[in-house]
Order: sequence, then structure tokens, then C-alpha cells
Amino acid sequence: MPVPTETITISAPSTEQRRNSSEAINTDIVTLPRFILESQQQFKQARGNLTLLLNALQFAFKFISQTIRKAELVNLINLHNSSITINATGDVQKKLDIISDEIFLNAMKSCGVVKILVSEEQEDLIVFQGNNINDQTYAVCCDPIDGSSNLDAGVAVGTIVSIFKIDPNVKDLKQNVLRSGNDMVAACYAMYGASTHLFLTFGQGVDGFTLDNNLGEFILTQPNLRIPQQRSIYSINEGNTFNWDPKISKFIDLLKNPQSEMNNNCVPYSARYIGSMVADVHRTFLYGGLFSYPCDKKNKNGKLRLLYEAFPMAFLVEQAGGKAVNDFGERIMDLKPKHIHDKSSIWLGSTEEINKFLTYIA
Repeated sequence: MPVPTETITISAPSTEQRRNSSEAINTDIVTLPRFILESQQQFKQARGNLTLLLNALQFAFKFISQTIRKAELVNLINLHNSSITINATGDVQKKLDIISDEIFLNAMKSCGVVKILVSEEQEDLIVFQGNNINDQTYAVCCDPIDGSSNLDAGVAVGTIVSIFKIDPNVKDLKQNVLRSGNDMVAACYAMYGASTHLFLTFGQGVDGFTLDNNLGEFILTQPNLRIPQQRSIYSINEGNTFNWDPKISKFIDLLKNPQSEMNNNCVPYSARYIGSMVADVHRTFLYGGLFSYPCDKKNKNGKLRLLYEAFPMAFLVEQAGGKAVNDFGERIMDLKPKHIHDKSSIWLGSTEEINKFLTYIA
């Protein structure tokens, strides 16, 4: 005897159901590769080399991000390790610094479009010998892990990158990076914290991306980012006060004094300092204020390296509507290094806050 069967009717989802579903999950997301390809279409003469370079960069950022997340489990942090060394710029070099430098070196070498790599961890520049020299059109300068001294405490750190176009008429390869910041064609930083963030500029504004660990893709989350024009926040290492120029100390004191001419709203500035440049600048991007690392008696020329710290951050800040200058009021982007590891003082952030500093030192 046949078993009776039940007829099941499947109806198409209603407009309301489709709307609720689309609100729950956005299926039209802009990934970093899509963003790069769409941006490339604006340039008729583009050969795709910059696209290859940026794809290699995002791979390096993902690799470093995952390595940092599992660092403590596989003994890659070494606060009290006697085997730590000193890098080319005089900073303590940890296991993660070395690994991240190798990740970056291999990523830049394999993409085939980078001729020169400058790294904080390497005393001299690295020159890649490619099969097709005509494709090696870029010089990359990087700090593989900025703020690595904070890694043992789980503080957010980052990678900072500046990109220059190789000038075929310049035979001395080192001169292809010993240029002013105005010659950069792109700059970016990745911050590895609770989430991994990437801020990128091609000289036409700043766009922010967040790494989706499930998809393994950077997703555009902050298009055309603009830094607030004013915010009563300062970010500076006040532990160095004793070694500052008295004029710098007085300026910071004025910010903290609610009755000074620096405080029109009679509210003292708030201090926010993490000790990792990427994290401090990232917060300044989002909330406004100023970040500074001035010269002092120990670092008479400043502490931040021009090519892979000051230049790319200044480029990003300016493209987001802010300003970046040194202790003497000179625009960071106009400076020109004489050595690949040259240093500078820096004041960057909201336009109105930097203007206060410029007015004060004038």
C-alpha cells in the first residue's frame, strides 16, 4: 500500500524578507583588491605594477598580523631574552622584528615590481635583481613592526610603508629613495590590535580598511577619511620633558592650563599616549588632536625615521586634511634625507592644533 506523501510548497521570499536579509549581511562589499582595480582604471597609462605591489603588501600585512596573534604561544616575544640584538637604527631587535622583516623582504622580492627595499631592520638598502628590469619600477621603505617594544604587553603595533617610483634617469639607486616626501606615490600603515586596520593613500585622499579574518580580506570601512579639524587632545611622551627644549615644555604646559590662550573653551587638553606611533596616530586620525615626538637632548635630530615613519604618516595626515611639521615649523613632506635612516622631529594631526603650535613657535 503506497505511503501518502506531503506536498511542500516553496514560495519566493517577500520584499520584506529580502530587505531584512540584506540588512543583516551586506553582500556588495568593497575588498582591497576590488578597490585597487577600480582605482587603477582612473589612470589610462597604468600597467598594473602598483596593483601587484599592493597585493604583495596586503599579503605581508595579513601574514604579520597572524604571526603577532600567535606570537606568545610559540615563544616569539622575548622581553627578557639575552639573545636580543640591536638593529641598524639602534633599537632593540626582537624575534618578531626579524621574522616580520623576512616576511616583508620575501613579499617585495616575489612581486617582481620592487627594485629597492629600505627596512628599519637592515643597515643598508636591499636591491633585488629581477628577470625583467623594466618591471622593477618601485622603491619601498618600511618599518616592519613599529612599536615592537610594546609587544610583550599586548599593545597595538603596526607596519608603516612609503612607496616611491624609480627614476630610470637616476643611476645611483640610493638617490631613488633619498628624496623629499613630495616624491612618494603612495603610503600606508597597518595596525595590529583588536582588529587589523589598513589606512592607504595614493595622493587622492585616505581610505581605511579592516581585515575580515573569516573572509581573509581587507574590507573598505572608512572611505575618504577626514581627520577632525580640532580636538583638545595631545599625544606626547612627557617622560622626556626634562630633555626637551624649554620652549617645547612651555607649549605643552599651556595646553594643560585651562586659562591659557591655547584653551579658548577653558578646558585643559587631555593626554593620550600609547607609545606605539601607529596606534597613537591611528587614534589621532579618528578623534583628532595632535601627536608629537620632538627633539631632545638624547635625540638631537629627532627620533622618528623620515623615510618609513615621518614621510608616510605626514602624507596620510595631509591627505586626510591635517598637517605635519617638525620642531622648527618646516613641512615634513618638504624635507630631504641624506641617509636612508635619517631622523626627524614631528608634530602632526588636526589642522587647528598644528596651527596653534606654528603660531606659538613663530
